[in-house]
Amino acid sequence: MYLDKILHEHRARIEVDTRNLDALIGKATQCGFGREFAERIRTDSVDRLAVIAEIKRKSPSKGVLNSDIDPAELAQSYEVGGASCLSVLTDEAHFGGSVSDLQVARSAVQLPVLRKDFTVSEKDICDAKIMGADCVLLIVAALDRAELVSFHQLADELMLDVLVETHSEAELEMALTIGATLVGVNQRDLTTFAVDHDRAVRMAEMMPPNVIRVAESGVRDAQDAQRLRDAGYHAVLVGESLVTAVDPASALGALRVSGG
Repeated sequence: MYLDKILHEHRARIEVDTRNLDALIGKATQCGFGREFAERIRTDSVDRLAVIAEIKRKSPSKGVLNSDIDPAELAQSYEVGGASCLSVLTDEAHFGGSVSDLQVARSAVQLPVLRKDFTVSEKDICDAKIMGADCVLLIVAALDRAELVSFHQLADELMLDVLVETHSEAELEMALTIGATLVGVNQRDLTTFAVDHDRAVRMAEMMPPNVIRVAESGVRDAQDAQRLRDAGYHAVLVGESLVTAVDPASALGALRVSGG
């Protein structure tokens, strides 16, 4: 399972990280307010499906997607196309991402930015804030309950929004019990890499009205987007179909369906 391998590497890196946590928290606290990620989705999704557009060079399941990405240029294309937010991979080994990709992309636009990475410690939360991210990702499958609670609390204290990613009904229940209000449903199976296009629709029914709902993975076109909008999703997080598109702005605009 690729998630286990990636998590092992990230946790091993944290074990040898000698930086003082209190000092990092202090530095992150000084960064102040960022751009409002969750609120931007809530506002933009009133009339049409919001899109979190991803900057991703490669993935473990598909290999190289677009190795020649110019983060600033792509971010600007996404903004022109009507993206509500950006998602930028910062994992280098498995996704070809970097902190620089996030910072360059964010500087080129006015959009809020999610640091898309594998958060395994409080130091990762601080790093996200310090590098300029507006939102951090917590994957329920990667963390125990105590970690989810403490990481979410620290992110709140640092004025970072938190996207809590789930893959099953049990994980969604866990996310809701820790008070998550921005919840993603990843339709990709972390073991087989297969996409279950019914998963997000099925799980939407479990989410209370106060939760901002984000469908992740497997959104290929307007038809997929419409089905998710009709199921009650506020946003979709889309990477592969956008980074491989000839015209990313137009491809993104087609996903901003109405209704629901």
